Amino acid sequence: MAIILHLETATTNCSVSISKDDEIVVLKENNAASYSHSEQLHLFIKEALEEASLSFSDLDAVAISKGPGSYTGLRIGVSSAKGLCFSLDLPLISVPTLQSMAHQLQLKSDELVIPVLDARRMEVYSCVYDAAYKEVRDTRAEVINEESFTEYVSGNKVYIVGSGAEKCRGVLQHPNFVFDVSVVPSAKDMAPIAFKKYEAGQFEDVAYFEPYYLKDFVLQQKKKKN
Repeated sequence: MAIILHLETATTNCSVSISKDDEIVVLKENNAASYSHSEQLHLFIKEALEEASLSFSDLDAVAISKGPGSYTGLRIGVSSAKGLCFSLDLPLISVPTLQSMAHQLQLKSDELVIPVLDARRMEVYSCVYDAAYKEVRDTRAEVINEESFTEYVSGNKVYIVGSGAEKCRGVLQHPNFVFDVSVVPSAKDMAPIAFKKYEAGQFEDVAYFEPYYLKDFVLQQKKKKN
């Protein structure tokens, strides 16, 4: 049996879970309006271990949601995961954030899901998955317009889910689009992906692993008053 600690910090949801193989046994999370990961993440890890009656020495691996998402949130999560892996000599598993979001839906064989995370202005981070959660189209940062994702709606329902769904709803008019803004990245959905990678020995190099930012970080500076 593999006991895996999962950390999800790509958005405002600070989320920690522990799984035994691919089944979640404990979940601790708080989707606050502002980022609270630096205050809550390590507390949630401690509480999750206690609730599962486990210690750090019982862990077999640490899984981290690798992005795309918030620059600051990803940095905090990855730094914490790498610190645990170094100190406990554990393998590190990375889970694509958008893929774990897709796992929140159970689709019919001809349906698709497009997780979308809100970026600046009319831009989103997106990826297209089929009913088996396989990539139909790769992860991109893209500006939403009336033609976005229309190549996927011929005869199929296409679920657009995540924080960018409301932005898409205002532009995309095809009746086969279904929008759900309530889907947020959560550590509860990481276990199936992480356990599959654990069995296959698909681990990251702890020393060199970096989050998948997708875009360069841009520091927003306040304008000087005249």
